[in-house]
Amino acid sequence: MILTIARVTDFDQFLKTFSTKGVKKRKEHGSKGSWVFRDPDDPSRVWAVFDWEAEDYEKFFSDPEIPAIAAELGVQGPPVRAESIAEYDS
Repeated sequence: MILTIARVTDFDQFLKTFSTKGVKKRKEHGSKGSWVFRDPDDPSRVWAVFDWEAEDYEKFFSDPEIPAIAAELGVQGPPVRAESIAEYDS
């Protein structure tokens, strides 16, 4: 699992692109699914959780189509990947 945090200019536009062009492109790079959360204290900040192997996630960003998709998403800078510090059974 990979957790990223990003700021977006227009949440509805972000979600529209994330759920269409984004899904297609992520699948091409091995993503098995994703969940999007909107920060309750900042409506321009989104959290995305991906079921994705780290090496496939990293390769995704070298795809030449990603900059155009990121622009359409309206992300304000590259997403920040949260560091996983522990894992528990429950």
